[in-house]
Amino acid sequence: MQEFEDQYEAFKRLIKTHTPEQALATIKLFGMSDELAKRIAERHQRETIAIREKREPGSVVRNNRETWYLGPQEGDRCWPALRSLLARQRWEEDSLRELDSASTKVVSMLDHPLESSFSTRGLVVGYVQSGKTSNFTALIAKAADAGYKFFIVLAGIHNGLRLQTQMRLERQLVEPVIDQWHPLTGRLGDFEPPAGNPAAFFGAKSQQHVLCVIKKNVPRLQKLKAWLEKAPDYLSNCPTLIIDDEADQASIASPRTNPLIREIIDLFPRGGYVGYTATPFANLLIDPAAKDLYPEDFVVNLPKPKGHFGTEVLFGREALDGEDPQDVPDGYDMIRTVPEEEVPLVRPARGEIEDFVPEISGALRTAVLYFWLVTAARRVRGTGVPHSTMLIHTSVSTQVHESFEWPLERFRTDTAANLEAADKELLDELRQLWETELARVPGNEPDFGEIPVPFDTLLPRLAGVVDDCRIVLDNSKSVKRLDYETGPVVAIAVGGNTLSRGLTLEGLAVSYFVRNASTYDSLLQMGRWFGFRDGYADLPRIWMTDAMRDWFRHIATVESEMRRDVDVYMIEDKTPTTFAVRMRTHPSLRITAAGKMRDAVKASAAYGGQRVQTRYFRTQDAEWLKTNRRAAHDLVDRSLRLAGARHEDRGLQGRHVLRGVPYDIVLDFLDEYRFHDKSLECDAGLLRSYVERRVRSGGGGALKRWNVAIIGNPLGGDPDKRYEFASGMAVDRVIRAKLGESGSDAADIKTLMSRRDAGVDLDLSALTEINEAALKNARREQAPDTGLLTLYPIDALSPSPTNRKRRAPLDAVDHVIGVGLVFPMPRGEDSEVEYYSADLSRVQDDEEEDLSLLFEEDDS
Repeated sequence: MQEFEDQYEAFKRLIKTHTPEQALATIKLFGMSDELAKRIAERHQRETIAIREKREPGSVVRNNRETWYLGPQEGDRCWPALRSLLARQRWEEDSLRELDSASTKVVSMLDHPLESSFSTRGLVVGYVQSGKTSNFTALIAKAADAGYKFFIVLAGIHNGLRLQTQMRLERQLVEPVIDQWHPLTGRLGDFEPPAGNPAAFFGAKSQQHVLCVIKKNVPRLQKLKAWLEKAPDYLSNCPTLIIDDEADQASIASPRTNPLIREIIDLFPRGGYVGYTATPFANLLIDPAAKDLYPEDFVVNLPKPKGHFGTEVLFGREALDGEDPQDVPDGYDMIRTVPEEEVPLVRPARGEIEDFVPEISGALRTAVLYFWLVTAARRVRGTGVPHSTMLIHTSVSTQVHESFEWPLERFRTDTAANLEAADKELLDELRQLWETELARVPGNEPDFGEIPVPFDTLLPRLAGVVDDCRIVLDNSKSVKRLDYETGPVVAIAVGGNTLSRGLTLEGLAVSYFVRNASTYDSLLQMGRWFGFRDGYADLPRIWMTDAMRDWFRHIATVESEMRRDVDVYMIEDKTPTTFAVRMRTHPSLRITAAGKMRDAVKASAAYGGQRVQTRYFRTQDAEWLKTNRRAAHDLVDRSLRLAGARHEDRGLQGRHVLRGVPYDIVLDFLDEYRFHDKSLECDAGLLRSYVERRVRSGGGGALKRWNVAIIGNPLGGDPDKRYEFASGMAVDRVIRAKLGESGSDAADIKTLMSRRDAGVDLDLSALTEINEAALKNARREQAPDTGLLTLYPIDALSPSPTNRKRRAPLDAVDHVIGVGLVFPMPRGEDSEVEYYSADLSRVQDDEEEDLSLLFEEDDS
């Protein structure tokens, strides 16, 4: 046994300088038996496969890729130094273990650096501001320890992100083991060809790893390519790893940068390319058959780190197929509304930029005051990062950014003077604002675990905060930029694209965001408020329009669905060339830029096994409400009189069930009932088309018959609470309060149906637990071809429960009819209905991302 362990340890040491096959052949030269060699090979394979098949992070991998990496080994230099540094920086042990495990799995997806030739294409998907840079820093460290020599980091398109990445890699990779590294780039500037022959860096005599951090800028990439082309013989023996940070930006479908990146990759016979992004929409829409950057070898789905603020946490999302809406989070109550009429005061129309002067009033004024209050409260707590930042993002125009400087500075000096004078009106306003926000998001709730700071406690700190605050314009033309290296910063940052990609805004507490954007990836990347908020998780706030809030909620749903697809494909043993991540569309947004979607295909909608329900209502539109009540009454009346449906009276339980309703009556109801535009899954046209196709194509009378259920409260003695659909068909109305931030034109009740409601026409007595899987199975057994339509009479007033702070009374002008539909699973292939995104070709998008920096020769 000990002989085997000794031989296995010797084999592991050899893998540093040999491929596994070469290492095995080498130790066999010293007289090892074939049986012992076989056992060593089998153990190595088991251990490497175990790393690659770890459940977290999820991944999809190309078939038949060789496994070789065993994780960090004794004698490694770069990873142990990085880990030790992070531990000294007070990383929690759990976070270090997660980083170690995730980065080890990514390294295991690469090719062994001593293979004769390879060209790897991979993608790592993280969350916005979630630690992707830490992951690829660990990846570089471990790949260097394993034998990779040259590392190129494509660090976005802006100087700010390149410099931030350069400084971080210097501190975390180079400086701890300075004898191991030779940086080609530094803090003072982007890549310039070094003096001397490239062979000096890449020749066999050079034992150092080479690091180059370069922007995705055409002149810079051309210089790098030309310099590398001088040493083709040496590059053939130089295992190289290219990290593409923000891999969906400028790398895909760009006529000059994309070919340049691919040409640089092709210079290395032994090269790997790994893209990192939080918005992989464009990457996953590349044609897999083309010679491009599609991640054909692997996709890794990094888990959301503990304490991370993401889209779902802030905005909530819709329930995915198989989820109970009651289990899906609403999002924290941290989003504040910028009225549409205020937008022109902070974002000029085209042609009005020249003389534009923004007004610091309304929501913007409130946001700035709240920022100063938050910063004062954080100084009282004395926890978290020492910096405090507010983001104002209204336009891509640098002229608009500049126009904010004087009004903001004047507002700052006026506020400072009023605080010094103890102006009662201002102090009363500040006190009311702070106490209102504390009541809406109490810091001592379990999700936050913070101690609320009373207004009187923070007030003595407030004047100092306002005095320390600086207005910083951060854009491609700025000379004075955000700089967190010189000490604690209190800053209101006004900017556009330079603040939209990768750059970390330290201590970001408040965002004011009314920037136009038309794609999922642009919106997500502009959301600098995502990330970690240690010590002040209860305090961040975001001001934006209601439309933008809805967009982010939709994107949170898309993002969650996409990540779930990757996890499912891993379980199903799919590969990157045989899977296709679905991305649901939105009527007002593109998934990504049109040029990046040229290889995308239209998908289909299938409702088999799903339940859909109305959640948005026009509570002040009397005619709209009346139309829906009439549609419900017609459905019940026709089902009883014309179709002869069997009526099960469960009035004492608040239920009535009509069985055997013909599908054409249901289709007529779908035509008459008016679904809200925001209820995207309740598209009457799609629902009708799906039912019709299922009826035509399904065997056994699929969906030809429906059960219609009325779901209310049990009849009581108060006739004022009663709602009658037809004679003998009465129940008491249900209560559905709305989410407090939703308006009367789109009152959002979030959840209409309960799980038990979805099985109202089934016998559930044998179920020990009512969950989605159990309900689907019960419907498959009892009503495999029958759909269910549920009607809910919702009380017009619907007061909010006292224990639900985020709820508000419905306050409709009349009673509301809610609708749910439950579809059985099909017996075979599901009938699909094509869906189309809106034609956005004529939509004026004055805020397309400015990529002119890709082509400019710059000085840094």
